[in-house]
Amino acid sequence: MSVVRLSTEDSNSEPKRVRIEAPLVLGFSVDDKIETIQPYDDALVVTLRIGGYDVKRVLVDQGSAVEIMYPDLYKGLNLKPEDLTAYDSLLVSFEGKTVTPRGQIRLPIQTGLDVVGVDFIVVDVYSSYTAIVARPWLRALEVVSSTLYQKVKYPSNGYVKEIVGNQSMARQCVVAAILHRPNAESSTSTEKDL
Repeated sequence: MSVVRLSTEDSNSEPKRVRIEAPLVLGFSVDDKIETIQPYDDALVVTLRIGGYDVKRVLVDQGSAVEIMYPDLYKGLNLKPEDLTAYDSLLVSFEGKTVTPRGQIRLPIQTGLDVVGVDFIVVDVYSSYTAIVARPWLRALEVVSSTLYQKVKYPSNGYVKEIVGNQSMARQCVVAAILHRPNAESSTSTEKDL
């Protein structure tokens, strides 16, 4: 909805201009798909500035309730066990396994000029991603994300800013995860006689 402000002119003054104020709209259009590789079913994987460093392979997951940090990022940031605070709840991995976290750490995520403090749960399990950002970060930054458009959009200082996903990186993460599975079974080795 737009707000239109009109004012009357008197005979001794110049006409006043009409000022239209429109709220920011966070959304996507067909133009947002122009640079995506079609067709696809890729996860939304982005690069974010975490703890002062540009971090690649960050999964944006609207379905997760907590932000996760994996060993590659933990080591890359030179974090030590004494940097962590206790986190006593167990987590369930993508594979359905129970994971005991090493602890929790609060780090800033910077997007443009906006900085949001995020509590990462540090886990010591393999992932092709370095981190997962989830609903707490999405809500704090007022993000709207889309795997279809491979973008994250958020309001900042009266403008809509965006972070573009990296489909090539998302596909590399999938391949790395498949190759890492210790007991991966190929479809040809489990053929059944019909």
